[in-house]
Amino acid sequence: MLAAILVAVLTACSSNDGEISVNPPDPPTVPPGPPVSGPAWPMFSRDAQHTTISAISTPPLNRIIWQTPVDLAPQYSSEYLLTHYGSPVISSMNTVMVPVKTTAQGSFRFEARSGVNGGLIWSANSDYIVPPHSWFPSFNLTITANGRVYAPGSGGKLYYRDNVDSATGTIETVVFYGANVYANARAELDSAVRISTPVTADAAGNIWFGFFVTTANSAALASGLARITANGAGTWQAASVMANDVTIDRMAMNSAPALSSDGTTLYVAVSNAQERGYLLALDSATLTLVNRVVLRDPATGGLARISGDATASPTIGPDGDVYFGVVESAQSSNNGRGWLLHFNAALTQVRTPGAFGWDDSASIVPASAVPNYTGTSTYLLATKYNNYAGRGTGTGLNRMAVLDPFAARIDPISGASTMVEVMTILGPTPDADHPGGVREWCVNTGAFDPATRSMLINNEDGYLYRWNLATNQLSERIRFNNGLGQSYTPTAIGADGTIYAINNAVLFAVGR
Repeated sequence: MLAAILVAVLTACSSNDGEISVNPPDPPTVPPGPPVSGPAWPMFSRDAQHTTISAISTPPLNRIIWQTPVDLAPQYSSEYLLTHYGSPVISSMNTVMVPVKTTAQGSFRFEARSGVNGGLIWSANSDYIVPPHSWFPSFNLTITANGRVYAPGSGGKLYYRDNVDSATGTIETVVFYGANVYANARAELDSAVRISTPVTADAAGNIWFGFFVTTANSAALASGLARITANGAGTWQAASVMANDVTIDRMAMNSAPALSSDGTTLYVAVSNAQERGYLLALDSATLTLVNRVVLRDPATGGLARISGDATASPTIGPDGDVYFGVVESAQSSNNGRGWLLHFNAALTQVRTPGAFGWDDSASIVPASAVPNYTGTSTYLLATKYNNYAGRGTGTGLNRMAVLDPFAARIDPISGASTMVEVMTILGPTPDADHPGGVREWCVNTGAFDPATRSMLINNEDGYLYRWNLATNQLSERIRFNNGLGQSYTPTAIGADGTIYAINNAVLFAVGR
């Protein structure tokens, strides 16, 4: 269903300024449950490498233990919901931070809820303003290792709160270009500067995020990348400067920066108004360019597109290799599937791509989780693998795939050399709009559970599925609703193993 709408879209320094006291809600809808200690899921795709690998086993998909809306005024386009929603993020004490859109055009708040029963612990409003967009962009939260939660605000500032698990606390703000500069031109900068990506954090509490600047401004800010240290010192660099290309004028929308495992290299995508651009490797401390690579279509050699409607973020493999999803150079030439581009850590070698990638961040799967795998790679990639009906020669036979990033085959659709399919799984629900096809997998970042050798993945048929990689079967499912064509959605795993998925503007918690 989403493919049909895609056709139309593709053509077509710390401060107490604004300090807010936060008190317990009066009263909570449900009293919070008992405390839990376990592994956190603190940011988009869980970690700064975006691996989506859980550190706790998940329970059977037996029941929805609680649910809460993430959009109080969802805006539908015909039968489609073209709004991206930020991932829930979960502390090690099982506090679930939920980003919530509260009005049609985008007022926001962030809620702290008990992972046990969804009871509201505290909440705060944000004055965040979304960047210019086609599909509605995501509002994202991040929790650092020391329990500080960040939320985007207007003017490029961030709201933050320490002791995320506590019912009482104070919301403060930090502005990467200086609190005094912001205070002296607040109205102007609120209008001109918009955070445009999720926030990525390292173990020391340093954070990185992209921002978009709509007009010339008194602070001389241009669209680019910001870094804020754990003690609130901010720096930034323009996208054009980082890329060493004056035509580059933005960070890739909704695309979370990714860090190398040693934390020294930051990977981001940048583009121009025509959605062409680069993947950059930057010094994570200074934001200076280490290397760049032009993003190209593997089949045509033409410039690939970095879609503003996508949420694809770089994934970093255990060996340091980098994976990033793009749209093909010519509309529908790869059936609208785009490509999962593959580079070495230095971005000096272009390696075998995956055959799908435009709006998906690949999950890392240890090869040992797939018993029938007989190759030599130590890790594999789990990705969405839709084949959109009505796009090129697309059949509507929409799949998920586990791919070998270091083995190649000739893709029957594009004729390009692409990653070998270790296994694929077809969506289980017929698509009434496309006879012979099945409903799309609705995944922009899955969640991998090593303990059960399974991926937790959402489908546009309204179900959450467990894909057992040991048997290549959809071994469990749980129904959320009747299904809906929608922007792709994230899944996450909480500190007690509860599974979180978003479907039709509602966050569902699935557990024991």
